[in-house]
Amino acid sequence: MARAAHLSFTPPHRPKPGETAAGAPAARERPAPLAAASAAHAAAAGEKGRGARSNTSGRYERDRREAFDDGWELAEETAPLRTDVTLEHPRTIIARNNSPDVGFDRSINPYRGCEHGCIYCFARPTHAYMGLSPGLDFESKLFAKPAAPKLLEKELSARHYRPRVIAMGTNTDPYQPIERKFQIMRGILGVLSAFNHPVTILTKSRNILRDLDLLAPLATKNLTRAMLSITTQDKALARSMEPRASAPKWRFETLRQLADAGVGAGVVIGPVIPGLNDDEMEAIMEQAAEAGATFSAYTLLRLPLEVSPLFQEWLETFAPARARRVMRHIRDMNGGRDYDPQWSRGGEIKSPYARLIAQRHARARARLGFDKALAPLDLSQFRPPPPASGQPDLFE
Repeated sequence: MARAAHLSFTPPHRPKPGETAAGAPAARERPAPLAAASAAHAAAAGEKGRGARSNTSGRYERDRREAFDDGWELAEETAPLRTDVTLEHPRTIIARNNSPDVGFDRSINPYRGCEHGCIYCFARPTHAYMGLSPGLDFESKLFAKPAAPKLLEKELSARHYRPRVIAMGTNTDPYQPIERKFQIMRGILGVLSAFNHPVTILTKSRNILRDLDLLAPLATKNLTRAMLSITTQDKALARSMEPRASAPKWRFETLRQLADAGVGAGVVIGPVIPGLNDDEMEAIMEQAAEAGATFSAYTLLRLPLEVSPLFQEWLETFAPARARRVMRHIRDMNGGRDYDPQWSRGGEIKSPYARLIAQRHARARARLGFDKALAPLDLSQFRPPPPASGQPDLFE
């Protein structure tokens, strides 16, 4: 079992909405109906700066919590929801999988839970394994693994280890706000750099630019590429749907700075939500290309387990007039259910909407030059560095 220590952490100050960087691209505003809905949503939000509207019990908890109206209709002041971080000490850090639905067999997650608070995050249900809610707990009760760099160094030094690309950001974002304090991701990149080990990074945060001094040399050796997840250009929608992730304009600017530093960068439009942000796909890809992106991908919205009621609760608040149509499309893509991985993630695209999105993405990729094959990252340079003492580890 992993040992854990608990501490509280107040997130650092974020740039104000009016603050811009030189050359940062302007965000495209959403049509008036969504903008108006966003204002109403902000007023009704249960926790400022949080994505989930509720904190229902996880599916493995013995006791269940339910909100109810006591009829008094009195305004109650509650303390702002703090971010609590528990230090976790696992025995290993590289997670392996053999899923045919993903393009990698190993990954590292420096954190459990994610302070970005994206309402659609498919990783939310994993918090139930910790006896916590996939709702507000997922974005406010986090777990950090400070020993990750040391564990990684040990695993990469093992005689039986064979290198394959390590994927970062596949579950929760390695550059979420608490990374500024803990710097676990930076430690991991330092180890990978020392071993010449290839790594890919997916993030919604401009905090990745902090590590350009490590990423640029890796890129020169063809050992890394980065992907920015950009769901919308609408800052109102992004603020509600991804409340603590970097604003869209900063993500485009991050693409630009990565490209300028020689780090291969791409854009992931995800998730595509029918009736909410699907009309933005081509515009996002075009702006990403202008910023220096050289490849793209997309994902369709997935609503496993507790994510579905949390997303629907948010949707009824943010865009109630569109909620029924959005959910009808989602169920059409999942064989009539809110989510069916066997139906929606197989090799054959079954629903008309999913086929249309695939066709649109393919055509935009061809037009923007994103359809060129990417050179695989180089595995041949992997070398464990010599021990500092010059002698092998006695306990290897």
